[in-house]
Amino acid sequence: MAGVRGAKRLRGAIFLAIGLAMTGFVLVAYGTNLMRPLELAAVDARFDVRGDVTAPELVVVAIDDKTFDDLDTRWPFPRSFHAHVVEALSEAGARVIAYDIQFTEPSEDAEADNALVDAVAHAEHVVLATTEVDEQGGTAIFGGDDVLHEIGARPGNALLPADSGGVIRRVPYEVEGLVAFAVAAAEEALGRPVAPDALGGESTWIDFRGPPGTIEAVSFSDVLEGRVDESRLRDRIVVVGPVAPSLQDVHATATSGEEFMSGAEIQANAIWTALHGFPLRSTPEALTLGLIALFGLLPPLAGMRLSLRYGLLLSVLAAAGFLVLAQVAFERGHVLTVAYPLAALALSTVGSVAAHYTVAAFDRARVRDIFGRFVPEQVVDQVLAQAGGDLRLGGRTLDATVMFTDIRGFTSFSEHREADEIDVINRFLEGMTSAVLGQGGTLVSFTGDGFMAVFGAPLEQPDHADRALAAAREMRDRELPSFNAWLSERGLGDGFRLGIGLNSGAIMAGNVGSQQRLEYTVMGDVVNVASRVEGLTKGTPHMLLLTETTRDALVRPPDDLVYVDEAEVRGRHAKIGIWSVDGAAPAAQSEA
Repeated sequence: MAGVRGAKRLRGAIFLAIGLAMTGFVLVAYGTNLMRPLELAAVDARFDVRGDVTAPELVVVAIDDKTFDDLDTRWPFPRSFHAHVVEALSEAGARVIAYDIQFTEPSEDAEADNALVDAVAHAEHVVLATTEVDEQGGTAIFGGDDVLHEIGARPGNALLPADSGGVIRRVPYEVEGLVAFAVAAAEEALGRPVAPDALGGESTWIDFRGPPGTIEAVSFSDVLEGRVDESRLRDRIVVVGPVAPSLQDVHATATSGEEFMSGAEIQANAIWTALHGFPLRSTPEALTLGLIALFGLLPPLAGMRLSLRYGLLLSVLAAAGFLVLAQVAFERGHVLTVAYPLAALALSTVGSVAAHYTVAAFDRARVRDIFGRFVPEQVVDQVLAQAGGDLRLGGRTLDATVMFTDIRGFTSFSEHREADEIDVINRFLEGMTSAVLGQGGTLVSFTGDGFMAVFGAPLEQPDHADRALAAAREMRDRELPSFNAWLSERGLGDGFRLGIGLNSGAIMAGNVGSQQRLEYTVMGDVVNVASRVEGLTKGTPHMLLLTETTRDALVRPPDDLVYVDEAEVRGRHAKIGIWSVDGAAPAAQSEA
């Protein structure tokens, strides 16, 4: 039992060590952002699964290819064009005009510049973009912030941070001391400031409404020339900016895939995000660490109790369930870290599978070593294959021959030689069990100075009775004389007699016991009768007795079989025929 418990503890220690090692590795990877690109890709995938959603509060006035075709004018456009667009948007009742074009330097047309300034001054809730900010967060739009303050316009920094690969996914509260363009536009629409801590950090996820083109857009030229129904602009946040790829203000985003999204539409998505209180938030780091630990330890803990198949199934279900949970949480505004917990689960599962096969190999070797002491070596592989590599042999009904043996006179011998008792028994059993194993028998149990063996189990043997009889002859005619000679040489007496009983018939064979201790055994009336027959050898000249059922089961009955008598056996109503053999022992069979 101690060996079994020790093996279980070792198995548990191996699985636990693997889980801890994999968890530790992933925690280090998390701390060093080793898998950040994969994690970001996982966030992008959640946008794809969610699909497109509407943004009725916003519209983009796009400086697109149509605009260039309609106006037949090179970029940059005269500022008088922008002045007319601002006036048109104001007259249409735009809620906020967010102009994503920089006016930090005067143009060559001072009259057009002044016209734009006047248009902005007469409009309300105008936010002007810039990426040029001084050390105090000041801008040079229209000559400086004093002018902006005088005409009632607001500046906003249009820079958005990009992740690796130039992908834009986040919006900051401010950049270089100037509030972000999207935040400024949202504040104008809300009529109140947005608190910096509303983002939950220096920046937060842009809650993109969908891929490029999701937010409604109208051409700049159509607005300029009055071809847009004012109802499409009224009470909406209007973002004016370049869309045409030739203007090079297009970028990769979380939802653009292989396409690019225009800077104006990105700003529109960022404005929607700020307008709605930055609905996407990363979950706390403590939760991420807990998930990494949970998924890193789940496979080894399962491996300690479940089979490989069910352990793998549990890992697959855990991964699938977690992905579903992550998507549900995302659609409710919570961005769970996915890549690192799943990496911990995957690595730990692979490690647990490797551990399972390693432990199984050790277990198989241990089982082979243990079981090989009771079954002939040449049949161990067959037994393990039949048992699926496990000692948990299921109960089977087999036709077999059961043998019981006992050494006569050992009790009186051991009364005066306690120090020699174990050595003598071991020497006796060594020779006798060798004869059993040599004939393909299985040692079932030792009974002090004797043992029980079975022929025909756990592997079927059509000639089980012949094998049992051959082993009995060898024990009686060769091993016993050799053992007695060994005793005589050491002055331990004149020797002993032997009692052997054989009986054949249907037995139940298999493992019995508990999780802590299993033993292979045989059961049934055949076993009980074999034990009684061995007892009948006491007080008779016969050291070997076999029942009539054993005689009938012999494939090659020997010529020296002799009938002894009919005997009463306790537990049996009818007498049974008893037989024995005379003459020399035949050669041991070579097959197991």
